[in-house]
Amino acid sequence: MRRLLLFLIGLLPLCSSAQIIACRDSIKDGYDFWLYLPDDYNAPDTKKPVVMFLHGRSLCGNNLSKVRDYGCIDALTRGRAIDAIVVAPQANTKWKPEKVMDVFDWVKARYPVDTNRFYVLGMSMGGYGTIDMAARYPDRIAAAMAMCGGASVKELCGLNEVPLWIIHGTADKAVPVRCSERVVNAMIECGDTSRLIFDKMKGVNHTRLARVFYLGQTYDWLFAHSLADSSRMANKDFEMTNKILADAYDDFDKSFQVNIVEPKPKPQPNPEHREYYVVKKGDTLSKIAVEQHTTVSLLCRLNNMKKTDTLRVGRKIRIR
Repeated sequence: MRRLLLFLIGLLPLCSSAQIIACRDSIKDGYDFWLYLPDDYNAPDTKKPVVMFLHGRSLCGNNLSKVRDYGCIDALTRGRAIDAIVVAPQANTKWKPEKVMDVFDWVKARYPVDTNRFYVLGMSMGGYGTIDMAARYPDRIAAAMAMCGGASVKELCGLNEVPLWIIHGTADKAVPVRCSERVVNAMIECGDTSRLIFDKMKGVNHTRLARVFYLGQTYDWLFAHSLADSSRMANKDFEMTNKILADAYDDFDKSFQVNIVEPKPKPQPNPEHREYYVVKKGDTLSKIAVEQHTTVSLLCRLNNMKKTDTLRVGRKIRIR
């Protein structure tokens, strides 16, 4: 009986301390973001890589929950265990590389991060953001993956220093494949493109490439690179095919569990909130102001009074 009980306990999923935290108003004038912390992120002598997911235009706005509709955070909740700290900011309009880097620096200052393994990936508008990030910060990004995007920044030669995988479908009507081709042509003009992988996927449309975020090999490819590598060459042992995309959801770990943490928003002052005080015998405006931590001038303004007015016992006056 005891052996049977131990066997049944062994079948139960392990309790996971992995968590996805909603981080709002954490950076002044910066992006709100989701932060995924694996259950062993704080283990002794452990430094985790960081994966930065940049969403497309459909997830823009001020509702952070939308960023869980697809992408890395959604993949985690479905059972794609990612051995990294994963960050998913939300933009209001197009991505600004310096504000994305502010999010990374915020994470780096608070958690054990391997700064040699910082990765960026995104699609559509997020593909643009990924290219812009890699071009702006080639010395800080270990590898990048951009799907169905393009470039907003003008200076693209920095891309040649980063292991970069660009993927675009030939049937993409939302962002034509020529947008990625322009990036590649600019890199060719800059010189050596040996760190570039460019896949034009025949017949693949825009939304199909969202499946890349759910593939285990996506993260295997990213993690194969480090700023500490002497040559920083792109690992070309991986491929992206229609068959691989079709199987994106087939190997999720059903026992993998992650907790969603939504901190309660800070209470905001209510401009309609009012507080009153009932006048007692011996009260004066000065005495009431001192006791209620306010001023005589404010009491007069709130109650349409003069400083010389006589206070009637029992009168209710507004103090806030």
